[in-house]
Amino acid sequence: MLHFDEIAFGPIKSRRLGSSLGVNILPVKGKLCNFDCIYCECGWNRDGMTPDRHFPTCDEVREALSAKLSSCLEAGVKIDSITFSGNGEPTLNPEFPEIAEITAELRDRYYPEAKISVLSNATTLLRPRVLEAMKKVDNPILKIDAPDDDGVMKVNRPAGRYSLSDVVSALQSFDGNFILQTMFLKSPDYDSSSQCNLGRWMDIVRKLHPREVMVYTIDRETPQKNLVKFSAADMEEMVRPLLDEGFRIQIRG
Repeated sequence: MLHFDEIAFGPIKSRRLGSSLGVNILPVKGKLCNFDCIYCECGWNRDGMTPDRHFPTCDEVREALSAKLSSCLEAGVKIDSITFSGNGEPTLNPEFPEIAEITAELRDRYYPEAKISVLSNATTLLRPRVLEAMKKVDNPILKIDAPDDDGVMKVNRPAGRYSLSDVVSALQSFDGNFILQTMFLKSPDYDSSSQCNLGRWMDIVRKLHPREVMVYTIDRETPQKNLVKFSAADMEEMVRPLLDEGFRIQIRG
């Protein structure tokens, strides 16, 4: 399974973000996430458990990211996005708001044209400091994979209490200025393409009206082995009503 053992890594070619310089602000050994998604490229949470619970600090991120950006600039490496991803949910780092500010400062110094992106499952938007910080980044890419709590339990397997309605309420506060990310797949327990699931998901999209929707499917090895991916053509037909309504949708097979 995919694993990141550096604070700053890449850049890598991203299906959705172009040349993306990754930023991992989670413990470098293992995985730390409050979701345990059946498709996660980092594997099951239980397999990534480690006694290392050291979150990179503001100073450590500043040093590592500054060095990486400086070396990339000197080598003429293109960077389209500085992307918080890594070994789980990046906003679990208690210093995430401060680290986001440091990242913006370094971006402005080295790569002012690059965007700052955060890949998040949106659960921590219920924390006011995280919500405020996420509203300041260029690309808050926020996840809803299923249209109800039961579907989320089957696909994302959240730890602790989870309420999709609370997440939707938090996303409404962006007034559409965010990117909605959704994984389309089929498992024995859940089918993104079913009329019921797809219709209710589209209703959420209409309610939130994000500036962009990223629809994608399985691309790497998954911890649950009996998953079915969709083709780009399949997904285009699935979201056809939204496309016809003028929504901007990026589809990646």
